[in-house]
Amino acid sequence: MSHKYVPTPILPQNQAVPQWRDDRLRLSLGGREFVLHREADMESLWAGLGRDDFGDDEHMPYWAELWPASVLLAAWLQAHPETVAGRRCLDLGCGMGLSALAGAAAGGRVLAVDYEAAAVAHGAANARANALDARFAVMDWRAPACRPGVFDVIWGSDILYESRFYEPLTALFRGLLAPGGRIVLSEPWREVSRPVWDRLAADGFAVTRLHEESVSLASCRSTISLYEIRP
Repeated sequence: MSHKYVPTPILPQNQAVPQWRDDRLRLSLGGREFVLHREADMESLWAGLGRDDFGDDEHMPYWAELWPASVLLAAWLQAHPETVAGRRCLDLGCGMGLSALAGAAAGGRVLAVDYEAAAVAHGAANARANALDARFAVMDWRAPACRPGVFDVIWGSDILYESRFYEPLTALFRGLLAPGGRIVLSEPWREVSRPVWDRLAADGFAVTRLHEESVSLASCRSTISLYEIRP
C-alpha cells in the first residue's frame, strides 16, 4: 500500500464541536453549511427494536447517528471537487446523506444507497432541505441494482467494520466501477479492519492512503483515514 496522504487538516479549525439540537445538526464544510435533520436519535430507535431486527440481516439504526468517518469523507469531497464534478457517483451506506450532499454540492451526479429505508428517507429529505440534487434509493450491496461499469467514483464511510462485508463489496467495486474509476473509503481505526488493506492489495487493488485526521463530534472522537482504491 502506498502512502500519499498529507496531514494538513481539511476540517475547519477552531470551530465548536457540532452538536445535535432539537434533532438538527449544522456543519460547515468547505465554506458551505449543511443542515441535517433526524426524527429520533439512535438510542431511541435502538430501544424500539424487536427480535427480528437482530437476525442475520440485522437492522441496527446506525444511520441515525452522524459518525466521524462520514464527516471527513464529506470534507474531502468538498475540498476536491475535481474528483466528482460532472461524474457519476455512488454513495454506499449513505445514512442521513451527508457525504451525498457534499458530493452533490461539489458537482457530482450522485446516487446514494442504503439498506435501511428509513436512512434513505432521511437522506432524501436532507437533500431537499439543503437544496441539493442527489438521488436516493434502497439497495442491498449484495445484489446491486445498477448497470455494470456505470460509476466513475464510488465512496463509502465506515462500511468495512465486519469481515462478512468484504466479498460483496469487492464484487460490487469490480462490477459497478467504470474503467479508470476510483473508490474512496473513509474508515476509523479498528482492529478488525487492519487486514483489509493488505487483502485488497493481494486481490489486485491499488490502495493509497489519501489523508488522516482526528474528527470530533458530539457522539465521539476518532482518528479517520481516507483511502483511494483502484482495480
